[in-house]
Amino acid sequence: MTGKEAISYIENVPWQGTRLGLERTQELLAKLGNPEKQLRFVHVAGTNGKGSTASMTASVLRQAGYVTGLYISPFLQVFNERMSVNGANITDEELGELTERVQAIAEAMEDAPTEFEMMTAIAMLFFVKRQCDIVVLEVGMGGRLDSTNVIEAPEAAVICNIGLDHVKELGDTVEKIAYEKAGIIKRGSDAVLYQPSETGVEAVIRQVCQEHQVPLHIADFSRIAVLEDTIGGQTFSYKTYHDLHLQLLGSHQLRNAAVVVETIEVLRNRGYQISDEALQKGLAQTSWPGRFEVLHEAPVFIADGGHNRQCAEAVKDALKTYFPQKEILLIIGVLADKDYRAMIDLLVPMAKRIYTVTPDSPRALRAADLAKQLSCYEKPTDVCSGAAEAVAKAFADAREDDVICSVGSLYMIGEIRSAVLSENN
Repeated sequence: MTGKEAISYIENVPWQGTRLGLERTQELLAKLGNPEKQLRFVHVAGTNGKGSTASMTASVLRQAGYVTGLYISPFLQVFNERMSVNGANITDEELGELTERVQAIAEAMEDAPTEFEMMTAIAMLFFVKRQCDIVVLEVGMGGRLDSTNVIEAPEAAVICNIGLDHVKELGDTVEKIAYEKAGIIKRGSDAVLYQPSETGVEAVIRQVCQEHQVPLHIADFSRIAVLEDTIGGQTFSYKTYHDLHLQLLGSHQLRNAAVVVETIEVLRNRGYQISDEALQKGLAQTSWPGRFEVLHEAPVFIADGGHNRQCAEAVKDALKTYFPQKEILLIIGVLADKDYRAMIDLLVPMAKRIYTVTPDSPRALRAADLAKQLSCYEKPTDVCSGAAEAVAKAFADAREDDVICSVGSLYMIGEIRSAVLSENN
């Protein structure tokens, strides 16, 4: 099986979409010899920031000399991004080989695994094959019943920022969602928590930690001191760590970085050799596409895949911080099952012109329907056939000192990035 054939097979398995539960993944991995039991993990859950947090953590561990696996979802431009070791994606050859191995077992199962469950199994085989010292494992959805939660106690169970998202599957309050995220906390691990703004979230996490006798480490955002903050990056201190640098922009990324520092301290206490220099280099070298990412200058083009209220608030704050008094042209595409109205209310009033796009997802809200909902704002709005048209029109309309910002869904970030690169060339 080639890499292309593997991707086609995985993306066309009978069960697509969300189907929470561990039984299918457990059965699949058991028949593969339980590769996950040969690995050690940092398990990362949360509503927002888990991808950035996972990427930063993996970068620091890499700098410390550990063979480090990283498992993420979704991918932005190529499928192989979902699993990597020391920053290099799985090769097409490896993907084909491992998918073929999993396929034979999956097709014989009475209850067929989903696409995500198959990918999780393939990733475990890949990380064992590459002899990873540690794997940073990002949860797909929730935590308690997510496919990744088949692992035994991780070194650190990291809970990032929690908000209302996937309410149909996870619950309609932040406390219910926190309980699902806390499902990755297991006896024998340490827990690290993004300092929550809601007391109910912290109470839920503390209760779960007490039940499992797990130490809880909460990031203290009051100890973040910003030293420099420009479009070129941020320099800050956290606790006793000074002159830390991030390419990632926005105050929310400093808070994510504080969670990473807490995680690294946990790993040090568990015997991992991670120097301050490795921490500094790992943070400084982290790049995370599609998260308030600057793709072009004059005019500035920002791409952000945020898709809920918290993400929109972070984008709004960052635009105000880095581009005060600038006029904003907004490219927006959303999924119909997301709280896109909250995003619209936060971001559309900032824009002088809007371009609507239909993201590449069966759950997408059509660009024309989105434009109708924006009509009450009385902003000039273009309904675009795709990301490339929206990018081309925005560049044509923008003045050199304007800011173009693309928001709304990770499912269109890959196309947006490709279109901007084409414009750059």
